[in-house]
Amino acid sequence: MDKSTQTELEAAAFRRLVSHLQKRTDVQNIELMILADFCRNCLAKWYLAEAVEQGVEMDYEQAREVIYGMPYKEWKDKFQTEATTEQLAAYDRKQQDKNND
Repeated sequence: MDKSTQTELEAAAFRRLVSHLQKRTDVQNIELMILADFCRNCLAKWYLAEAVEQGVEMDYEQAREVIYGMPYKEWKDKFQTEATTEQLAAYDRKQQDKNND
């Protein structure tokens, strides 16, 4: 596979992932962190880092809007729920396990 085709496929897969996360507003970031060790905010940080590396002027809030499909505050107000005690405990265990590796 040539490099251009690979880049196109990677970009399409990324767009599909972002679209999927935008549609699955029921999935909370803490759940993503527990299960996959990344969340929408992580993805926005990675996006921003790549933009900066490429010389694209962007800030974190702009990157989050790309990932969330709307301003973060709006998404948070509409869709974010309070993390449960169980979720927080699972997240803490995950962090402890990472620190012990």
